[in-house]
Amino acid sequence: MTAGRLDLVAGGAWTAAHADVLERLVDGVAPQVAGASQVFLDIGKVDALDTIGAWLLERLVRRPDRAGKTAELRGVSPRYHGLIEEMHAVNLEPSAPAKARNPVVAALESVGRAAVGSGSDVAMFLGMLGEVATALGRVLVHPRRFRFTSTVYQLYRVGWLAVPIMVLITFLIGGIIAQQGIFHFRKFGAESYVVDMVGILVLREIGVLLVSIMIAGRSGSSYTAELGAMKMREEIDALKTMGFDPVEVLILPRIIALVCALPILAFLGSMAALYGGGLVAWLYGGMSPAVFIARLRDAISVTHFEVGMIKAPFMALAIGIVACSEGLAVKGSAESLGTQTTVSVVKSIFLVIVLDGVFAVFFASIGM
Repeated sequence: MTAGRLDLVAGGAWTAAHADVLERLVDGVAPQVAGASQVFLDIGKVDALDTIGAWLLERLVRRPDRAGKTAELRGVSPRYHGLIEEMHAVNLEPSAPAKARNPVVAALESVGRAAVGSGSDVAMFLGMLGEVATALGRVLVHPRRFRFTSTVYQLYRVGWLAVPIMVLITFLIGGIIAQQGIFHFRKFGAESYVVDMVGILVLREIGVLLVSIMIAGRSGSSYTAELGAMKMREEIDALKTMGFDPVEVLILPRIIALVCALPILAFLGSMAALYGGGLVAWLYGGMSPAVFIARLRDAISVTHFEVGMIKAPFMALAIGIVACSEGLAVKGSAESLGTQTTVSVVKSIFLVIVLDGVFAVFFASIGM
């Protein structure tokens, strides 16, 4: 560099294959370019040039040019002249700073987007529900189309294999409820009412609700991931090409298995929770098993059991519909698969809790 003038010469291949080396060269000479008032870059010896190389050359001359200094490319070959001009025309104008948004408008926009998203979710849910109902109607008309083997396998997966974890969790929850009830009711000398609380709460609410939430996290996420992976590998498109209905082949057996399995798991979970509550009442509260069972027989009725069992198939249907619809919404990336699986679990749990509240109001209104 002489008297503020910097002369640079570029040669060889400026292509993507040498991008790492070229970028280090450009960054290495950047301080000299910044300190010069005149920069002349001779590229007459460049024998190979692609978009990445042209952009790196443009970076060298654009920095002083933006600062009001002299910057010039020399020796441009006619075959590279068009590419150099294209790079020179890219991003000439600096990006405009983001305008400050009115917080009220931003809040209203977010509410509007959430409302539109909720409408899309409801439409997707109802659409999948209609497709499942249509597929079920076709199977009832033509029973040979029913995928019995697939349904039994799914029932084994979501039902039998889930029994140990469901029983363990509900057993622990039942014991915790009983322990807390005894601890607090003891202050009022009403320890015996713990049996009423555990029995009614487990049979009507906690048993089916807890099992449904665990099924949403265990089986619902599995359904979404499986269908999403099939969607990514275009297996679902292949089924359509071969003349098969993906809803009938893949989704209907899964939902039927879930609707059959969840009431059974809810029953087993409720029994485990009652057993856990009785065990804690005996070991922690000093209430003998005979007294606990006698008190439980007086506290609960078949109605309480019916309330829990009626909820179970509807919650299973909601979990299955959400899980399968989110699986079919997966795009072609692993990130999309993870996102839809997470969304599936969150929506399923939310919908299960909403359904539980709706059923609670409904049963209270009819006196159950």
